[in-house]
Amino acid sequence: MLFFTLQTAISKAQQPELLHFAVVDQHIQDQREAIRALPFSAQVRYLHIHAQDTLGVSWARNVAFSLYDDEEYLLQIDSHTYFEENWDSNLRAQHTQLLSRSAKPIISTYPYRFDMVDGIPKYTPSEGKTALVLRPLPESQLTQDDVVLRFIGKHMFTDKAVPGCHVSAGFIFCAGKFVEEVPYDPYLYFHGEEQSLAVRAYTRGWDIFHPTWVPLYHLYKEANIPHETHHWYGEVDAQRAFNSVYLTQRAKLRLNRLLCGDGLPGAYGLGQVRSLDEFIAFSGIDYKQKAITDRYDGLLI
Repeated sequence: MLFFTLQTAISKAQQPELLHFAVVDQHIQDQREAIRALPFSAQVRYLHIHAQDTLGVSWARNVAFSLYDDEEYLLQIDSHTYFEENWDSNLRAQHTQLLSRSAKPIISTYPYRFDMVDGIPKYTPSEGKTALVLRPLPESQLTQDDVVLRFIGKHMFTDKAVPGCHVSAGFIFCAGKFVEEVPYDPYLYFHGEEQSLAVRAYTRGWDIFHPTWVPLYHLYKEANIPHETHHWYGEVDAQRAFNSVYLTQRAKLRLNRLLCGDGLPGAYGLGQVRSLDEFIAFSGIDYKQKAITDRYDGLLI
């Protein structure tokens, strides 16, 4: 869906000439020539990583951040995304409004789904009456050895963006300086990626908001259906220097160190603007006492 996503982003934008794409293509085949054939190829910074060589999504997004070139805004998405008309001006306008509530707003939530039906993307447009608030699954538990949580989106009726404590890595829109202030931790693999990013952003003074309007849609994988092209399946995973089992365990230990240990001093650790205790009080996710309370209790549907 990479080329579908690129072409849709360009064709649906109000000002397509302002867009620049950083593409990290974790594919067996190099698709550079097809990228060069695009009419907007000069706007694409493309890097091919063989699936055998990748160290996962967080590592790849760290590489994508290295392709940043001082653009005013950052939009992070997955390579299977569909856009509404004028999505770019929509997000810029939302960001401008949020500047009255925060000096460093982040717009993020789980995008609603689209499906390909007979080659045509089908989706249900947002009505702009609710925000999708991201909270830990009710059955989620924090333990001494494992602080990786699963999150779910629940609706809140509202006419304005809702402050949140979690991000969706498949949809983040904010000022471009986020790339330099909250660099992606390349030592994470998949699970815990969003928790790390959310806590590190918060402790560096960034504020997450769940919007009432998301002008893009996500093609979600069907549950329990493996895709052999994914690098954590089959022969590709077996050929990698660090396989998915090892990388998953390493990421779990790293997240535990960030949230329950020394905070990972350095660029990939906690910030100094706000403390982890402040995040715990704000979010209701107490990594120290291994307890979760819901500050939105009774408000979500």
